[in-house]
Amino acid sequence: MGEAKPIPHRWTRLEYERLAETGVFDPAQRIELIDGEVFDMPPQSTRHSTAIRLVDQALRGAFGAGFDVRSQGPLAIDDACEPEPDLAVVSGSPRDYRLAHPTTAVLVCEVSDSSLGLDRVRKKRAYARNGIGEYWILDLNAAALEVYRRPQGDDYLSKQVLSGQDRIVPLAAPAGSVLVSDLLP
Repeated sequence: MGEAKPIPHRWTRLEYERLAETGVFDPAQRIELIDGEVFDMPPQSTRHSTAIRLVDQALRGAFGAGFDVRSQGPLAIDDACEPEPDLAVVSGSPRDYRLAHPTTAVLVCEVSDSSLGLDRVRKKRAYARNGIGEYWILDLNAAALEVYRRPQGDDYLSKQVLSGQDRIVPLAAPAGSVLVSDLLP
């Protein structure tokens, strides 16, 4: 008879939210629940923060009325995931989510420098698995925008890498067009 190996505890989204409500986590702490694991997120550099503001402006211009562009707000996408993407575009208005976090988004964008591995693997799988139709990673180190579309299972069937003078039209905003260089600090 062998020794039993320790098994990490996987948190549910409801357990995670209860812990947050009771003050277990420092409110200033940047954390996210991904696949039952709580991740400490690194502090934002000024470049990262500037990029979030630039993407926010561009998405507001592209989407307009009927959509809410949320900056670093929780998405309650399944029982074990509550990421706080840098930006998420959801249907409706801010008041539609006064009682509960959105459970989906038409577009999620992560601004990435030090968290590129997490964004490309764990978060991408979670977003695809939960049917987020469009996922962008703004890779600050490469000055490129990775665009993932057509989720199937744990992945996306389409990947496009755009740079500089390329333009992207969000799937849910066919009249909107975003110049990649406008997203970069």
